[in-house]
Amino acid sequence: MLGERIKLLRTAQKMSQVELAQKLNISKQSVSNWENNNILPSIEMVKKMAIFFSCSTDYLLEMDNRKTLLEASSLTLEQETHIQQLVADIQQLNSDIQQLNIELGQSKGQRNAPEQKEAAASTNETS
Repeated sequence: MLGERIKLLRTAQKMSQVELAQKLNISKQSVSNWENNNILPSIEMVKKMAIFFSCSTDYLLEMDNRKTLLEASSLTLEQETHIQQLVADIQQLNSDIQQLNIELGQSKGQRNAPEQKEAAASTNETS
C-alpha cells in the first residue's frame, strides 16, 4: 500500500517522520497517518514525494516495482544506451550470483549427506 511505500522510502534514507514532514512542509501527523494508511495524501503531495524520493508516482502507488527514477534529460542517446546496458549487466550479475548461491547451497547439502549417513550409521552401531 501507499503508506508502506512511503515508510520504506523514508527509512531507506534514514529519515524520521518529523524530518520528512519538514522536507515536505507538512505535519508529522500527516506522515504518520499516511504510513498507517489512515488517510491518503493529495495528488499534489504524491507528486511532491515522487520528486523528493526520486521515484515515480507509479512506484508510490504500487503500479510499478521499479524504485529508482533516473534523471537523464541532459544525457545523449548514446549515454542513455550505455546506462541501460550497465543496468542490464548488473541485473545479469545479480541473477548469476543468486544462481551460484543456490548451487553452492545444494552442493554443500550433498557434501554433508555422506557425513550425515556416516554419523547415523555410527549411532546405530553404538546403540
